[in-house]
Amino acid sequence: MVEFSVCIEMFWRDLPMDERIRRVAALGFKAFEFWGWKDKNLDAIRAAQDQTGLAMSVMCIEPNFAMTDRADDKTMVEGVVSSAAVAHSLGCSSLIVVPGNAPANESFEITRRRIVRAFKRMAQTAEEHSVRLVIEPLNPLVDHKGIWLTTLAQAADIVEEVDSPHVKILCDLYHQQVTEGNLIANLTRYAPWIGHFHAAGVPGRHELVGGELDYRAILAAIKKTSYTGYVGLEFSPSIGEEAALQQALTLL
Repeated sequence: MVEFSVCIEMFWRDLPMDERIRRVAALGFKAFEFWGWKDKNLDAIRAAQDQTGLAMSVMCIEPNFAMTDRADDKTMVEGVVSSAAVAHSLGCSSLIVVPGNAPANESFEITRRRIVRAFKRMAQTAEEHSVRLVIEPLNPLVDHKGIWLTTLAQAADIVEEVDSPHVKILCDLYHQQVTEGNLIANLTRYAPWIGHFHAAGVPGRHELVGGELDYRAILAAIKKTSYTGYVGLEFSPSIGEEAALQQALTLL
């Protein structure tokens, strides 16, 4: 069964993170997620988890958006260690990795080889620390101009070569619709390598209802695969947080 996780970075932005968690729980969700952890009050977040019983589905590795800028991957391996410790303290076992922008004066293939070598070392560390890394392609057309990794095929190529159960893909349905479309065929094809999903409406990155995507059909397609994890709601509500999240629940 597929369930939603709420990315609290996108909702109630004027409230502390721990209060956002309480509001997510009050709406009936079972999980939440956020981006980086270094700017968070982790003690308050743990207290909100203890109070609500919410699971944490995924968080970003620190540093993020960094791999393409570094010839030496020591910093990224150290980031796996420190981020894994924080993740475990929150009951989380998945870390988002976004490689970063395309380096100037370097071919895609040269960068890819460096990224694969780095991921192999990071995968070994992830196994030692019992976490999973999910590599996320982003769209270069609207939100992340200059980003290096943009398609599911590119991400799957890296994951296949790294060949570790501790490295998967984060399939962001919003980003992939903007970049290449063909969502149901692609998520079905690459399902064995997908470790997390994100969802938002297109255009605008708003609610799941009312845009050009049929999320009932997309969620049904996900259910037909072997995927059993969360679909993260990572959108900016335009009709109010509670209304937008309750609307999303009707899609399940």
